[in-house]
Amino acid sequence: MRLPFLFAVTWVCLLPVATISAQPDTAAGLDALTRAQQYEARRESSNNPDFTKNGDARSIDPGAALVLADLDGPGIVTHFWNTVNAQDPFYGRSIVLRMYYDGADKPSVEAPLGDFFGVGHGAYAEYTSLPVSVSSWGRSRNCYWRIPFLKHLKVTVTNESPGKKVDSFYYYLDWQKHTTLPGDTHYFHARYRQQMPAQPGNYTILDTQGSGHYVGTVYSAHQVELGWFGEGDDYFYIDGAETPQLRGTGTEDYFNDAWGFRAFSTPYYGVSLYEGVFPGDRVTAYRWHIADPIPFTKSLKVDMEHKGSVFTYQTQALGSFLERPDWVSSVAFWYQFPAATWDEPLPPADQRIAPYRLLDPAKLTYKAEPPALLIPSETGITYAPGTAAAHIDFEFEVEAAGRYQISGIFSYALMAGIFQASMDGKPFGQPLDFAILNADNLWKTIDLVKLEAGKHTLTFTGVEALPPAARNLAAPMHAIGIQKLILLRLEDMEGFEQLTRELTKKPG
Repeated sequence: MRLPFLFAVTWVCLLPVATISAQPDTAAGLDALTRAQQYEARRESSNNPDFTKNGDARSIDPGAALVLADLDGPGIVTHFWNTVNAQDPFYGRSIVLRMYYDGADKPSVEAPLGDFFGVGHGAYAEYTSLPVSVSSWGRSRNCYWRIPFLKHLKVTVTNESPGKKVDSFYYYLDWQKHTTLPGDTHYFHARYRQQMPAQPGNYTILDTQGSGHYVGTVYSAHQVELGWFGEGDDYFYIDGAETPQLRGTGTEDYFNDAWGFRAFSTPYYGVSLYEGVFPGDRVTAYRWHIADPIPFTKSLKVDMEHKGSVFTYQTQALGSFLERPDWVSSVAFWYQFPAATWDEPLPPADQRIAPYRLLDPAKLTYKAEPPALLIPSETGITYAPGTAAAHIDFEFEVEAAGRYQISGIFSYALMAGIFQASMDGKPFGQPLDFAILNADNLWKTIDLVKLEAGKHTLTFTGVEALPPAARNLAAPMHAIGIQKLILLRLEDMEGFEQLTRELTKKPG
């Protein structure tokens, strides 16, 4: 499907706004509750064995693995919840979930934690679907996929972040202990793949041998070109067919959306993360084939084209159906018998995320005016001047000129304020409202800026307007808390403006 982009003229119809929702048929599940349950309920969790203490989490050193479950079957895992506190802000990509069936030495489930739960890039986002939901600003993860095992199941998470510890990993893993399982029971599988950047030709989400049925896709793109990335079609090749039996009409069409993307969620499909059409923007979409599983008896190959529109920064259209070198990744979900494994290892953790540069604000050269209530700490800087128009400056240096995406991890709180960011005295991005009705540390992307090599000054200036959360306070603080400043030089992402360079070069 072609997406109108940049000054396109279209028609608009004004209708009452309603939440989009596709309600699943839950009657079967509710009916089952009226009958006797033929299993023993069990749980593995991070609960402290000493019931008199409250330390109910596990820590994971860099390179170490934590065994969440080591179970004898037959049984079925019915629920997996977890939440994490880690030194690595991209732990959603650096922590890897693996599941091993019946004593196998290779996993049949292998994916970064965040991608398995439907949010790629190591990003934080909330959404709700039937088998998987994420809340608490992207940090509380729940999975209700049924994961049966006949003889044995081992579940691990590995901290593959180089040099950064997972301070706390909390989890519940609820399962049913059965005496027997039906003879046609299939094993649950999930496999992560990536191409960073995407290579010429279609991107393969899954290529498996055996008998089973496909039940879901999580697809992520970190964009390196200006434009719409999702003109590519989906293709399903079943049982060795040379021509795909299922052929799509556009990336957003496969994910049951239309005319581009925006963040939304339904029980069976949605977009858990959407930042826009600029280089550096990230997107993740999910599609669960629960009501329409795709069966195969010998093999299944699932491909996605990575084509779309490309524009220069002067808004010159270079094409509407071009192969794009975006950084793409995916998780395929399927059931199969016998259990499948693979030899190809995951790329290292530092190759699963973009080359972000993290700056500790307390270690930079900084100053504030007025200097009152300027508090540096190991976790960042808090500045609470109590008046609007106050500002705090950070000096940093970049080695190479380029186009930089500026982000940060900021402290949001009731006493926070609204601040405008400026680079070298020039405002960029929109005013940032850091006030919420509780307190949390959240990622926020400010904007893109073009920087020359050398020193630069990033300034946050208080805006006169009071944030909505603080309007009833007698003395709002106009405060800002900065935990990390994050720079992404887009030229460091392989493939950045590759098409632009190739299509605009002069003959000879």
